Amino acid sequence: MNRTDRLYALVEELRAAAPALRSARTLAARYGVSVRTIERDLRSLQEAGVPIWAEPGRTGGYTLDARATLPPLGLTAEEALAVAVGLGALATSPFRDAARGAAQKVRAVLAEDDARRSASLARRVHLLETGDRVPGPTALLPALAGGRVVRLRYRDAQGNETERAVEPLGYVGRGEDWYLVAWCRLRDGVRAFRGDRVLGVEPTDERVPRRAVRFDELDIPHGVLRSVLAD
Repeated sequence: MNRTDRLYALVEELRAAAPALRSARTLAARYGVSVRTIERDLRSLQEAGVPIWAEPGRTGGYTLDARATLPPLGLTAEEALAVAVGLGALATSPFRDAARGAAQKVRAVLAEDDARRSASLARRVHLLETGDRVPGPTALLPALAGGRVVRLRYRDAQGNETERAVEPLGYVGRGEDWYLVAWCRLRDGVRAFRGDRVLGVEPTDERVPRRAVRFDELDIPHGVLRSVLAD
């Protein structure tokens, strides 16, 4: 997360938590930076006019006026519920960190009554899962978004482990399984790598060349492919 994104996230984190306090140590652990970095970020936000208040002491922390940030989105409670369900369904996917952050931002800008009703409805919705899947590594998502080649350590269905350089092209989701679609340089062709079989990810700085994906080449159990983009 770059500094600009982190500053935005800090404001929305404090807004969503208000009137409760968040300590610098808690925020540092949440965003994977040092306490000093968080304190510097919060000081920059205060200097920019964001009304962040600090309470000193062992039980102190930071908070802000909940009216100070983005206006309500205008979603109905049912629309907010659909967003929550969709993002919640990604909790074991490679997109889980991004989904968690997006859900937090949506909650932060909902009107108070809609947020309360949506949360009440969301508690009645559950997902039935096998519980035996290891979530796929989230490190592949930045590589896909940034168009970078990655080195994978992968275990296939027969238990054989290989190391290979791949060019991420996309994802296919099937139930609890998420497959990274990539050009495999070891096999010189398009392959699908199941997320829970990826044992290690090492990003590189090499750009992925443009390639066309043929889904009929993929070793994925058959089904009907549907784009996640609604019409």
